[in-house]
Amino acid sequence: MWHNQGVSRGAGDRGERGGRRRAPRPLDGAGLQELALRYVSRFATTRAKARDYLRRKLRERGWEGGDPPDLEALVAKLAELGYVDDAAFARAKAGSLGARGYGSKRVSQALARAGVSEADGEDARTVAEDGAVEAALRFARRRRIGPFGTGRPDPATREKALAAMIRAGHAFALAKAIVDAAPGEQPDPEQFAQFQP
Repeated sequence: MWHNQGVSRGAGDRGERGGRRRAPRPLDGAGLQELALRYVSRFATTRAKARDYLRRKLRERGWEGGDPPDLEALVAKLAELGYVDDAAFARAKAGSLGARGYGSKRVSQALARAGVSEADGEDARTVAEDGAVEAALRFARRRRIGPFGTGRPDPATREKALAAMIRAGHAFALAKAIVDAAPGEQPDPEQFAQFQP
């Protein structure tokens, strides 16, 4: 049978450890620092996300040593060295979400989830608010809403389109103006500027 020809491993094939993985060694100061550097080198992150990651690793692996590790100091050092920059993360996130057609409310929610402070997220929120009309039009184009639609929607479809735009983080007045724009009409961002939050 096929399972007797090396595809399936029996109990005798598990080697000296009997198939069980060895538990990872508990972290010490050097190991924690190495883990932190590896994480921030691989992912754009915030201080809060880096701290959460390190807490999770400590729960998984344990801590070797008397005094508990000072995660705040380690994350502050990463920020001081420029490996973690909440304001830069916030600007990049705002740009990315805006390019995909998401509005300023969605940007604010994403920054809050990432643990970005009000001060560090201020520029990003300003960028999102300044680009609100363009982002809303990008979203509408992607979803074929309003001027990008093929015809006037029935009331139920219109409500769904409006709800989708609001869930995407766009202000109600702006979303309504775009949803109600005539299909096939070439939208001018200036005509929607008055509906900007």
